[in-house]
Amino acid sequence: MNLTQELADKLAEDTFKVMKLTGDERFFMEVAKVIGASSTTLEEAYLTSIRVRLAERRARAFLVERLNAAKTGGTGEPQA
Repeated sequence: MNLTQELADKLAEDTFKVMKLTGDERFFMEVAKVIGASSTTLEEAYLTSIRVRLAERRARAFLVERLNAAKTGGTGEPQA
């Protein structure tokens, strides 16, 4: 992994920590603006890292939802 990707991944990781603590789901956009003012290359890598993490979280939530539905037969009640 190159320096740009490493820095972008670390920034994305730290951004998600702040987003979790503050509840501000769009905070990453503010960080992207700050980064973009100095380096569009880092901004693009950062936003890619953010998108990948967001997609992974959505996919995991979908998996949990589908697993729970399978366990309850889609009724919300556990299957016997």
